[in-house]
Amino acid sequence: MIQLARLLLVAPLLGAAPLLAQTAAIAPGDNLVTDGIPPIPAGIAEVARRYGEFRAAAFWDWHPTRREMIIGTRFGDAPQLHRVQLPGGARTQLTFFPDPVSGASYQPTDGRYVVFTKDVGGGEFFQKYRYDVATGDITLLTDGRSRNTGGAWSHKGDRYAYMSTRRNGRDLDLWVMDPSDPRTDRMVLELEGGAYAPLDWSPDGRTILLHQGISVNESYLWLADPATGVKTQLTMKQGNDTVAYGGGGAQFSRDGKGVYLTTDLGAEFQRLAYLDLVTRRLRFLTDRIAGDVDEFALSPDGRWLACVTNEDGIGALHVLNAATGAERRIPRLPTGLVGNIRWRRTGAELGFSFTSTRSSQDAYSLDLVAGRLVRWTESETAGLNTSDFAEPELIHWSSFDGRSISGFLYKPPARFSGRRPVIISIHGGPEGQSRPGFLGRSNYYLNELGIALILPNIRGSTGHGKTFVKLDNGTLRDGAYKDIGALFEWIGTRPDLDADHALVTGGSYGGHMTLVTATLYNDRVCCSVDVVGISNLATFLKNTSGYRQDLRRVEYGDERDSTTRAWMERAAPLNNVAKVTKPLFIVQGMNDPRVPRSEAEQMVAALKQRNVPVWYLMAKDEGHGFRKKSNQDFQFYATILFTQRYLLGQGAPASAP
Repeated sequence: MIQLARLLLVAPLLGAAPLLAQTAAIAPGDNLVTDGIPPIPAGIAEVARRYGEFRAAAFWDWHPTRREMIIGTRFGDAPQLHRVQLPGGARTQLTFFPDPVSGASYQPTDGRYVVFTKDVGGGEFFQKYRYDVATGDITLLTDGRSRNTGGAWSHKGDRYAYMSTRRNGRDLDLWVMDPSDPRTDRMVLELEGGAYAPLDWSPDGRTILLHQGISVNESYLWLADPATGVKTQLTMKQGNDTVAYGGGGAQFSRDGKGVYLTTDLGAEFQRLAYLDLVTRRLRFLTDRIAGDVDEFALSPDGRWLACVTNEDGIGALHVLNAATGAERRIPRLPTGLVGNIRWRRTGAELGFSFTSTRSSQDAYSLDLVAGRLVRWTESETAGLNTSDFAEPELIHWSSFDGRSISGFLYKPPARFSGRRPVIISIHGGPEGQSRPGFLGRSNYYLNELGIALILPNIRGSTGHGKTFVKLDNGTLRDGAYKDIGALFEWIGTRPDLDADHALVTGGSYGGHMTLVTATLYNDRVCCSVDVVGISNLATFLKNTSGYRQDLRRVEYGDERDSTTRAWMERAAPLNNVAKVTKPLFIVQGMNDPRVPRSEAEQMVAALKQRNVPVWYLMAKDEGHGFRKKSNQDFQFYATILFTQRYLLGQGAPASAP
């Protein structure tokens, strides 16, 4: 399950506030369906609006011949493609769709056009488009119906490899086209499943490096011949042990004689290594770094490898000698998260995105020769002084089996005295990790309401080694549920936290954990906010999109097995709704291909039957979480009202619908 930016009780930042009705209440848009949500006072928006007015800019690609870049940022309701011609220069908007553009890259030799990806209504049936730089014309490259993902350019820039479900609507096959002429589009390799992705082309253009994902702990690399449609397995299973190859990427060396890749072979974490294509021997380059290599990029001249590592949740940027692994001294980045690294085609300059707890995402570059860090964008912060935003404290608590579980605690400003109410926000995935990035709207709860935030990394989270990430597979998930119970016990030991006033929230798998917590620990919570969460693992696996069922069954177990199904039914929040007495707010996108809206609607119906207070918000033009700012804003304001009433006890409770 995708790790969305983060599906917390607060929607992601990217994305105008809902209009205020004459009754001084915030009116939902026509695309929003509300049930049980009382009128939201306009005063909430007056105070909270600026916490949703942050912008962010994601670095996407360099122009191949000029020192300029394309980025993703938002000025209207959804992020779009923009060009930035120099550091601090204007962000020139190139696309103007009602739905977000989710990624883009230049034709890699002359940059005369850009290929970008976009879906409609959050349904994740992504299409590929061509934006012609000279004219601004946009051309649909794919069929407009199937799901089309990934993208890798040949070194000559005349072919683009990607995956598509066009053949049968379920399996992702390998396709290749010359985007300058969509008529060249053809399927080159028929595959089974939905977890393949093209990573790179060989320098001679004869081979495509293909990644196959089985689970977070098991993946392989293949060499595919686009001329014959033949694929050859490059990395193999090692005995009975599962090994993950290419989780942080894989790329041919410049001479084509080897492949740089990441793997957890013989280690707890993903290390960067070089694989000789003749001898099949691995040479490891990052043994001294304790943490996963999340991504890497080989410089155009083949001399340098830039890599981003996850070191206790912090994103660290390193530049290594590709031949020896020796590290080059570079300017130190502030504490935060780094991503989307990509070298300029000419010149030793590395572009990337960076965010921290006190700055939303922006585009940066590192000039390797000058040793200089350059900020290309400075996204607006709505006049708020982000230098005062809370920095996280790394916390640990002991779970039921003695295992140490960690997370991040954000405390409100010192002017809020006494024991503080708590919001526990659980990440999705489950193969995800809460890390100290920008909290966005969540800063409102800290700074204006005086609520502490805890972001736990329960068993099954990534970033803590491959053994830890396996601890919640199948019926072992009971242990993850108990990790939250142990967290409640830990909160009770803190003199600065109020264990009697706790709200639990999360999105996607975090939403599932929220619903489980609402049933198992009803006496510990005041209320809960579930965003696109799973109410029954068995019905979820049956109804999720076909291209992802097998991948999810590895993680959760196979609902078609009678023993596994029995456990799922016993543990399902839907089947334990009789234990719930505290209010719930459930948020869902109508077009969600991952967690179908039936998961939300069956939970809402069950709660209503027992007269449990339940608010329901559904967006007709969204999928797995809200991406449009107007929808995010309404969700934000509604969540504030819910929090005020049921966590803080402010105002009269909502009347029954």
